[in-house]
Amino acid sequence: MSTEFQDAHLTEVKPLVEKEEAITRLLPDFDVQEQDVETVHGSVHVTMCGTPRGNRPAILTYHDIGLNHKTCFNPLFNFEDMQEITQHFAVCHVDAPGQQDGAPSFQAGYVYPSMDQLAEMLPGILKQFGLKTVIGMGTGAGAYILTRFALNHAEMVEGLVLINVNPCAEGWMDWAATKISGWTNALPDMVISHLFGKEEIHSNHDLIHTYRQHIINDMNQNNLHLFVNSYNSRRDLEIERPVPGINAVTLQCPVLLVVGDSSPAVDAVVECNSKLDPTRTTLLKMADCGGLPQVSQPAKLAEAFKYFVQGMGYIPSASMTRLMRSRTASGSSVTSLEGQRSRSHTGEGTRSRSHTGEGTRSRSHTGDGARNRSHTDTRIELTPNSASNAEQSSPKSMEVSC
Repeated sequence: MSTEFQDAHLTEVKPLVEKEEAITRLLPDFDVQEQDVETVHGSVHVTMCGTPRGNRPAILTYHDIGLNHKTCFNPLFNFEDMQEITQHFAVCHVDAPGQQDGAPSFQAGYVYPSMDQLAEMLPGILKQFGLKTVIGMGTGAGAYILTRFALNHAEMVEGLVLINVNPCAEGWMDWAATKISGWTNALPDMVISHLFGKEEIHSNHDLIHTYRQHIINDMNQNNLHLFVNSYNSRRDLEIERPVPGINAVTLQCPVLLVVGDSSPAVDAVVECNSKLDPTRTTLLKMADCGGLPQVSQPAKLAEAFKYFVQGMGYIPSASMTRLMRSRTASGSSVTSLEGQRSRSHTGEGTRSRSHTGEGTRSRSHTGDGARNRSHTDTRIELTPNSASNAEQSSPKSMEVSC
């Protein structure tokens, strides 16, 4: 059964602040409080934006090595379209120990938490701010930490957006390369090569310079070195794609995997996708995008996140003002999802998505209620989940290119 959609048009939008400001400055639209929270594995710096709501999760972010919550996520959360989402959610930004702006050096003999221990700090943070559940958004090391957290505390995580996630332990060849690189290169160069692909490093000089200067001037180098070593010592997440009749270790919540097409993490993200439940997972590969999609393509990522949380049953469609304005009077209606919430947007019903013509996208979801969506500011090609296709023997996760 097919559904016809009207064409819609979205005009190009610009960030609310210039790039240099967007990297470090958070717009003062929310009640912001910063705390050093004591956890089972030490103190961690947390920034809470907005007031938690008891009937919905907060958005919990965790950054990559060489970054903190400001340099990793401010360009995205300062973006106008993203603020249409954050008016409905509190946002909890976690800085790994010693990575926040102005962080003092740790005392001699301090043992930095392992990646597993960093994940075990998060329940204490949720308790401190009265958060029952979260939608996690992590990049690189932060994505790994949030995945480990979701594996250990599935009841606390309703959804995950994982950017550049690597589910595998560092191999011995990678370990050797890191050691050799450490003898010949400065720490900032090592971090830059982790965050950005070679093509981006050679072509986007302004962006690379901005982040290199941040790493050199704003990050505590000793603390950063400890965080990098912790990430490089990570364990394999040991997740497996579920097979009927076998109790596999995997994520229980909806997952959006995100990677730029020139990111150094492409292979790792594809590997992660192969290990997750295909009925709960969407892989978003961004064209003309490097290592930090939330910085270089905030419009695309904000839009993808909108549909992700809408698919989970959050955000009334009437609040999507930019989309609503773009529809013609005869355009397809969008059903409000408040009150008919479906936490697992791919497991409750069959998902079908179609793409026709340059710039036009149609998505049709069926769960507890019908949902129709149309938008055109980015081109997305979709491979529908073959779990809904009886002619194929095994399901595949949703793969999206934009």
